Amino acid sequence: MDHILLSAGIGYLLGSIPFGYLLVRIFHGADIRQMGSGNIGATNVSRTSLALGIITLLFDATKGLAAVLLARFLFPGNTAAAGAAALFAVVGHIFPVWLKFRGGKGVATGLGSFILLAPKPVVICIAIFLALVALFRYVSLASITAVALLPILIFMLHARQPEIALVALLAAALILIQHRGNMGRLLSGVEPRFRAGHGVR
Repeated sequence: MDHILLSAGIGYLLGSIPFGYLLVRIFHGADIRQMGSGNIGATNVSRTSLALGIITLLFDATKGLAAVLLARFLFPGNTAAAGAAALFAVVGHIFPVWLKFRGGKGVATGLGSFILLAPKPVVICIAIFLALVALFRYVSLASITAVALLPILIFMLHARQPEIALVALLAAALILIQHRGNMGRLLSGVEPRFRAGHGVR
């Protein structure tokens, strides 16, 4: 149990690093939480700068990856520890202690967290995400679809590791809850489409 708690703590602390907030503060002297959707994730950061949005995306994914790598280094072969690190990296991004628990939506951190645990499903979800953005220009629709499919694909392609599918399901549920506003706007037909350099909600 101690290894799971430690891995969860590591995942949370790494996941809670608010890269989007820090980058906008450093380069524009602004608070990203007061702009656009108020979200600290890559999509909202792209409202200020497409380049900063891309950097945020990469950093947010990397912190999830780093959490799992560190858990694997400390507890080799322990799938439960790695899964706890992955899940709590997402929790940390969504509820960062440094920003009064007001963070991002967790998509990039989630994909980064699971790329080592379930590489094929994550690559498939990334491809689906990119295809949907290219076709419809709704980042939210692409994110929701990719996140919803991830635990299903993990269960199908990693049937011998149901605990990873369960952790992915919990992470996906958290991320989808954060997208409830986007879901409502998509259903109402008022969700803004992505435009490079402008971002979306």
